[in-house]
Amino acid sequence: RGAKVLGIVKGLGEKADHFHRTRSSPDGGPAIATIRAALEDAGMDESGIGYINAHGTSTPENDKMEYSSMLAVFGEGLKGIPVSSNKSMIGHTLTAAGAVEAVFSIQTMLTGTLPPTINYTNPDPTIELDVVPNVKRDGAPRAVLSNSFGFGGQNASLVMTLEPA
Repeated sequence: RGAKVLGIVKGLGEKADHFHRTRSSPDGGPAIATIRAALEDAGMDESGIGYINAHGTSTPENDKMEYSSMLAVFGEGLKGIPVSSNKSMIGHTLTAAGAVEAVFSIQTMLTGTLPPTINYTNPDPTIELDVVPNVKRDGAPRAVLSNSFGFGGQNASLVMTLEPA
């Protein structure tokens, strides 16, 4: 039909978390499984991810769970992957959050601009991430991971890439 392809969903991981209606399992088990399923569906390993759009609600409990989940999947390689959360700029859009985060992720690849986590002034010293703090950063990720760990145990992770040349 002649439409320009802006990005490709290469992989999707979906897992349920029965821990609590509004809280994620503290051990991160369902989130770990979700991220791994997305990478497997994309046919790639963790080394191919160049940016992570975190679920990033900026709550101590959620941030620690998401960090430990990403660390379990990416290991020491996590320190070299830029991470940010668009919720810092637009708030939590609840049911629309995953779709909005997918758009941010694709725009990150298209523009070569890593969006910041604004108001990031007091980082938790136990969470060792390459957070993009307060201002955008140049970057050209070829593949991004977007995490959505929502209310009711609805977990999804997307691996997105640009259209192959």
